[in-house]
Amino acid sequence: MKKNMRRLLPMLVLAALVATVLSVTALAADPTEEPGTKMIECPVCGTSGACMDCYGLDPACESCGGTNVCANCDGTGYVTSPSRFYNTLWALLPPVIAIALALITKEVYSSLFLGIVVGGLLYSNFSFEGTVLHVFEDGIISVLSDSYNMGILVFLVILGAMVCLMNKAGGSAAFGRWAQTHIKSRAGAQLATIVLGCLIFIDDYFNCLTVGSVMRPITDKHRVSRAKLAYLIDATAAPICIIAPISSWAAAVAGFAEDGQGLNLFIRAIPFNFYATLTVVMMVGMVVMKVEFGTMAIFERNAEETGDLFSGPNPYAMMDEETVEDKGRVLDLVLPIVALVICCVIGMIYSGGFFSGADFVTAFSDSDASVGLMLGSAFGLVFAIIYYLIRRSMSFKEMMGCIPDGFKAMVPAVMILTFAWSLKGMTDSLGAKYFVRDFVRTSATGVQLLLPVIVFAVGCLLAFATGTSWGTFGILIPIVQNVFSMDNPLAIVCISACMAGAVCGDHCSPISDTTIMASAGAQCDHVNHVSTQLPYAVSCAVISGLCYVLAGVLVEAGLPGLLALPVGVVAMIAFLYVMKRKREQAA
Repeated sequence: MKKNMRRLLPMLVLAALVATVLSVTALAADPTEEPGTKMIECPVCGTSGACMDCYGLDPACESCGGTNVCANCDGTGYVTSPSRFYNTLWALLPPVIAIALALITKEVYSSLFLGIVVGGLLYSNFSFEGTVLHVFEDGIISVLSDSYNMGILVFLVILGAMVCLMNKAGGSAAFGRWAQTHIKSRAGAQLATIVLGCLIFIDDYFNCLTVGSVMRPITDKHRVSRAKLAYLIDATAAPICIIAPISSWAAAVAGFAEDGQGLNLFIRAIPFNFYATLTVVMMVGMVVMKVEFGTMAIFERNAEETGDLFSGPNPYAMMDEETVEDKGRVLDLVLPIVALVICCVIGMIYSGGFFSGADFVTAFSDSDASVGLMLGSAFGLVFAIIYYLIRRSMSFKEMMGCIPDGFKAMVPAVMILTFAWSLKGMTDSLGAKYFVRDFVRTSATGVQLLLPVIVFAVGCLLAFATGTSWGTFGILIPIVQNVFSMDNPLAIVCISACMAGAVCGDHCSPISDTTIMASAGAQCDHVNHVSTQLPYAVSCAVISGLCYVLAGVLVEAGLPGLLALPVGVVAMIAFLYVMKRKREQAA
């Protein structure tokens, strides 16, 4: 017994030391919450403050001398950022450069990479070695070794393989023939795309690629430009997911909300998400009223009059497959997609613990989109292969050949996503979120009336610059919850303004993963998609901003803020009517 006690004593001492260090760290104020902070989490101990070399077991440890205190941070868990540009306006320079170059040069790969390099230069204080290491080790390699990102890439590749299978089996062609007999016009093809996009509200990634693969043959037959298809896909992805209670976006917002309000907070905010609602109104209005403006009008005119769907080169031209027009059936497309949807839903709730006893809503709220979509798409692919084997649509060798072909089809999207994630990593390492946080807190003083539109504008700018709406949620939602109690009617308006701004910025940004996937789904040149979509998204953002100003005034006056929504709808229809009249007069 004594021998056992002697063996246990060092472990008990170690446990006490670790507990002491952790408790001190937990009770200490988080220095990253201070305005203008230059502090970051210790890269060695990860805020624990404990020695990661000996864990207090070696009294002769050169790192800590047996004290179990991290030598890098002296047990505090935090260190000063090595970059003198941390938490300054310069932190937003890398994405600004990348976006500007992409729009100017019309070349996305080099633009993104140059933005990453600028981020590396700022982080390393213009050190050559530090820049190279930060760009590749902390940037590209880091994002590709992240399990969440890899899950999304696997999902992307599997969907590419399924699209290739459906094309080769003749399912896409068969659906196109069926749709041709039921969808008689360009307007019908566009409305069908909008309806399908609204129905697939589970996840924006899944939405983009599925809607694109289904509707491409139909919109092509009716001479709808790929840029317009990409816009319709993008506008029914994030804007629809953010107003769908059962979606990966609802889960994300629930995870960022404090005090366990989660899904309830998300549902309460839906009616005040003016940008998402007005985007749907704008899409339907443009199709019904037959109005286009900006660069999109040129692309649509070329497609309708000359059949040029791209108004330039087709980056996916090498992926066009010749299919036997009469061998496929509509079920060859519909059944694999239905199976894919079901499998993805099951995968989502599985990752949220549904089969471990959690109820459906809780499981969806706690789901991991990366794991769920990866598992769901994998089982969907297996179902498709078995189904086509039974149907004898093609040989097993041909089906296996579709897998690398599908991978090749998604290479442009994979590359852009990798660079976009790396660029986000650069902005994170420069403390961009803390700069924006401090800006919002400063701006919130004494402007209660205008706070909804301020939150909306900041959300737009942050999501546009970083390419992430979820990251914007994580920054702004806790700030809004700290500014207001949730009993304040203005709090829900501001929460919704945060979501709307994040979606708007994400919708506009060329480095957003959703925007990239919309381009991939429509098989459209990415820069063309961004440049044609931007005037539409900005127009909707301006009207949404006015709605948030009106909502703030109404709430301060003791009236329902929701009254701003019908005003916004009328303003949007009036705007489209004016643009149509201008186009007619110009013609």
